[in-house]
Amino acid sequence: MRNDGNLDDPFGSGRPADRSDDTPSTNRLTTLRGLVRRTRFWAPTNPRPGRTKLAVATGAACCLGLVGVSQAGFGAPDRAAGPAPSAEVAERAEVDAASRAMARPSTAPTTPTPSASPSATASPKATAKPKPKKTVRQIVPVAGLDRTQMNNAKKIVQAGKESGMPRRALVIAVATAMQESTLLNYASGVLPESQSYPHQAIGWDHDSVGLFQQRPSSGWGTVEQLMDPEYATKAFLSALAEIPGWQDLPLSVAAQAVQISAFPDAYAQHEWRAGEVVAEILG
Repeated sequence: MRNDGNLDDPFGSGRPADRSDDTPSTNRLTTLRGLVRRTRFWAPTNPRPGRTKLAVATGAACCLGLVGVSQAGFGAPDRAAGPAPSAEVAERAEVDAASRAMARPSTAPTTPTPSASPSATASPKATAKPKPKKTVRQIVPVAGLDRTQMNNAKKIVQAGKESGMPRRALVIAVATAMQESTLLNYASGVLPESQSYPHQAIGWDHDSVGLFQQRPSSGWGTVEQLMDPEYATKAFLSALAEIPGWQDLPLSVAAQAVQISAFPDAYAQHEWRAGEVVAEILG
């Protein structure tokens, strides 16, 4: 600033910007502060109210501009520092980075896990007791019979039950077989064919075969059929059922009506034993 009352031209040849940058920033700042002090307390020699105020205001603005330039430009590094991010921007960036790093929650609807029912958490079921196996009653031989004879008597009783015949008919059939074959399935020496089927004895009474000594020649059936205890029994009972009032006849009379034997009274002796055998089988 010159003493003639005119302000220095901040953009003239003597402005601080033309000086070498080798001048320390501390000296430049001191010089500027002195200039500000001189400008603040300087008063023109011929003051004019309006011009004085304008000059003072202009000088103050120039000084403040120079101070800002010195703080922003002098002593600054070669690369100008960018504006510092605000706290809000930094916080938002941190939240965004964190959200990208985190796994996205699934948007699929979740199925609620059913709660365990009381029955599921109850104590384990007690092991069911196995049902007792049905035991087949062992039929023992009675009335002086052996096992083979008792088995043949059992076949007679079973065939009678299948035919729907009453107990009385079963007793008559067993008693007749006791007399005719002693409850053994006989083959015939006269009919060699009969010996090809299961049998327990061989007889020679003409062509009589089986438990009831029935003759194929008399129309009772084929040799094969008559050697089958089941068929032979059903053939006998079928003939018995055709006799009128057989249920009320004595056992020997009923049996003789079917068999036409040479010894009609021989069947009666087996009645009580036959009854005992049928009772054991039927239980």
